[in-house]
Amino acid sequence: MALTAETESRLYRSLRAAAGTAAHLVALGFPTAVAVLARPGSSLFSWHPLLMALAFSFLMTEALLIFSPETSLLRSFSRKVKVRVHWALQLLAFLCALLGLGVITYNKHCNGKPHFVTWHGQTGLLTVLYAGGQCVGGVLLLYPKLMKNWTLAKLKLYHATSGLVGYLLGCASLMLGMCSLWFTTSVTSISWYLSMLCPLLTSLVIMNQVSNAYLYRKRSQH
Repeated sequence: MALTAETESRLYRSLRAAAGTAAHLVALGFPTAVAVLARPGSSLFSWHPLLMALAFSFLMTEALLIFSPETSLLRSFSRKVKVRVHWALQLLAFLCALLGLGVITYNKHCNGKPHFVTWHGQTGLLTVLYAGGQCVGGVLLLYPKLMKNWTLAKLKLYHATSGLVGYLLGCASLMLGMCSLWFTTSVTSISWYLSMLCPLLTSLVIMNQVSNAYLYRKRSQH
């Protein structure tokens, strides 16, 4: 029997809600697992994986899920409140990433190791710089009068699109970090594959959320 349009729509919303809930759990669970593995404070390096996991798995994911119509933790709040919380979480994510970058740079300096010679290191550096630029773009959205030749709708579209690129860079950096010697010696077998699925799952959820927001905006313009 063919499903009605209403049933399909309800099923689709339920699947999106389930995926969003899973993304919330992964956003919190992954940094927790990294904290257990790294034992922050046991060495200077131990702070690097924790800070990066907090930045890109927890803070940045939650900053974007705030705008999810199904799974936002602030669904009952106004758009203005959501934007402010989103900006605060993104700023915290950038500061955590910047501190994590500083930690690993200083750690390599202390151990006489070369900087940014691996795919993980280069992608991580690019991601942190990109996140800084994205924060600047967020300021322009808070004060759109600074960009007189741009409409607010265009600024929102470009910010969302570039934000998605930045988030995917962050997920890629995490996944490359899980290919490092430290992680592969700490996590083996099926646990390693499950760990790799964490940023993959959240990136798919965020991509779906952004694409749906873009399609909704296009329909509302016609």
